[in-house]
Amino acid sequence: MRSEAAAPREDARRTAGQQDLDKRCIDTIRTLAIDAVEKAQSGHAGTPMALAPVAYTLWQRFLRYDPSDPLWPNRDRFVLSAGHASMLLYALLHLAGVRRLGGGRVTDDAAVSLDDIKNFRQLDSVTPGHPEYARTTGVETTTGPLGQGCGNSVGMAIASRWLAARYNRPNATIFDFNVYTICSDGDMMEGVASEAASLAGHLRLSNLCWIYDSNIVTIEGHTDLAMSEDVATRFKAYRWNVLRLTDANDTEGFARAVEIFRGTKDRPTLIIVDSIIGYGAPHKQNTAAAHSDALGAEEVKLAKRFYGWPDDAQFLVPDGVYDSFRNGIGRRGRAGREDWIKTFAGYKKSHAQAAHEVETLLQGKLPQQWDRDLPTFPADEKGLATREASGKVLGTIAKTVPWLIGGAGDLAPSTKTAFADAKALEADEPGGRVMHFGVREHAMGAIVNGLVLSKLRAFGATFLTFSDYMRPAIRLAALMEIPVFHVFTHDSIGLGEDGPTHQPIEQLVALRAIPNIVVLRPADANEVREAYKVIMALTDRPACLVLSRQKLPTFDRSRYAAAEGLARGAYVMAGAKDRKPDVILIASGSEVQLCISVCERLKQEGIAGRVVSMPSWELFEQQDRHYREEILPPSLKARVTVEAGAVIGWDRYAGPDGTIIGMHTFGGSAPAAGLMRKFGFVADKVLQAAKDQIAKHQRA
Repeated sequence: MRSEAAAPREDARRTAGQQDLDKRCIDTIRTLAIDAVEKAQSGHAGTPMALAPVAYTLWQRFLRYDPSDPLWPNRDRFVLSAGHASMLLYALLHLAGVRRLGGGRVTDDAAVSLDDIKNFRQLDSVTPGHPEYARTTGVETTTGPLGQGCGNSVGMAIASRWLAARYNRPNATIFDFNVYTICSDGDMMEGVASEAASLAGHLRLSNLCWIYDSNIVTIEGHTDLAMSEDVATRFKAYRWNVLRLTDANDTEGFARAVEIFRGTKDRPTLIIVDSIIGYGAPHKQNTAAAHSDALGAEEVKLAKRFYGWPDDAQFLVPDGVYDSFRNGIGRRGRAGREDWIKTFAGYKKSHAQAAHEVETLLQGKLPQQWDRDLPTFPADEKGLATREASGKVLGTIAKTVPWLIGGAGDLAPSTKTAFADAKALEADEPGGRVMHFGVREHAMGAIVNGLVLSKLRAFGATFLTFSDYMRPAIRLAALMEIPVFHVFTHDSIGLGEDGPTHQPIEQLVALRAIPNIVVLRPADANEVREAYKVIMALTDRPACLVLSRQKLPTFDRSRYAAAEGLARGAYVMAGAKDRKPDVILIASGSEVQLCISVCERLKQEGIAGRVVSMPSWELFEQQDRHYREEILPPSLKARVTVEAGAVIGWDRYAGPDGTIIGMHTFGGSAPAAGLMRKFGFVADKVLQAAKDQIAKHQRA
């Protein structure tokens, strides 16, 4: 039996042993990053070398995450907004033994194997230069464009609180996950992160923790070249809890900071960590050379020597490291997930309807008959603006899809996106469904991505011209293949007096240029209804709904083709059925009415016209060749396209000899009717263009 005097000495030895193992794990993260970057001769090892102690401590002692089930719904989210430091995340995923997803299921394969790390930044690898959602299991969001991950994390934190407010019960906590985000000096400079932080403070997101790696180095040099603000004071003004760790190697100090975060219930937390980029590399640490360059063979040896590592070891994982992660995050995460499974099993018995909702939304599905009550709009020559129709349809969907939430950038009265009878999502009402993003379009795009990554159906809304502010987030949604959607109103010079600053010209073509996206510009209220059917059915790409401010006629569908044709991107809306048309008029949105009126006038003159409503290029292009040629016969060269936007791209449908009526300049400040006349969006001009096309091709 040991003596009382011997006990403290044994405890001290055990502590020393654990500290030695912790250091071995931390240095493994560092050296894996160094070796991967050196082998690729490309990448960023500096931040993994600096932040390895922080990330290791977070994962091993706090992150609620089961590596054997990376789909566990109530896992904590870890976001590497500083995506250039991707090897930090890849090393953690590898050492923690995270399993790979395949076909929507967890497999026995490693999410990131040692061979994958050796294949860093190579073609088709799961270890690309910046983390990519769905490519690499365990990556919660695609990051790299700085600030976007910060914005995503705010969306995830909002989602956690929303899910908790709707589904938790006094005897069953189904959702309460925290969101941890590592951000950099660059993130702190980007406006999108500042906008997101401001909203997070307003909403008092106490489940959100940003870990700011303050290494004061960027690509050009030290941050004092361009940044001299007091970040801590700025975040205090945002109503954040701000903590500071003066040494990134102080793992116990960091652990205390995380404990403070976990005990803070009224605001988000920023932990500022002072670190040395490239820590351990004697000639390159604390310099821009450690930011985005391989260290070089000699500097690698010196760094490894500093860590007490074998100089020539490559991709070494020493004995005990895997076991340490298995006994840390692995054991703790598995226990947490098993407890959750038991809780949810009881929840299903006691709260069957709520449990069914949870399972449906987690599967990315919609409730049965979600579209049963969608309105049908009667023919009306005066009609209504498509933004008005959108508000009616969206409000109806909100009644049948409880997890549909969204809002506008301070423009809900204009975009018509506030659900009737729905509560606003605010700090004291985390289960509200109408979001007030404020005048923060950059953050709105990133936050909506975070909401959808958390399995909610979410949207943002603003004027089409401000889609420019949101383009990085929309592009990332397309890259991640997630079904975000955005409602963009005031879609042309037809908005009138606000003038060219608010009148979109090039925005439609800019959105259409993004791969894996659906852009929809409906021509009337019933096309709006059909557009929402398309949008809500999407599972693997985002959509942008583009709507008018001005009233548009609601077409008499007993005279014209059914609006369901929208689902195929383009359809023959009007024209002679008993003879080959002499000319095809192609348009989207508000300009379809012009083509319809011209077609009627041609008919009176004995000329056969065809009107093609083309609300979505993307949907049309995915139709088979037979359908596309049925709508636009290759042999029929007389064509006119009409759209109040930039003409780029319309030559695909007008053909090399067709006429394209569009915008070649910015608009102007005046009532809409006068602008339309000035820029040629009037029936007389379209009619003349049609006749000229017919004459031209008859001569040919």
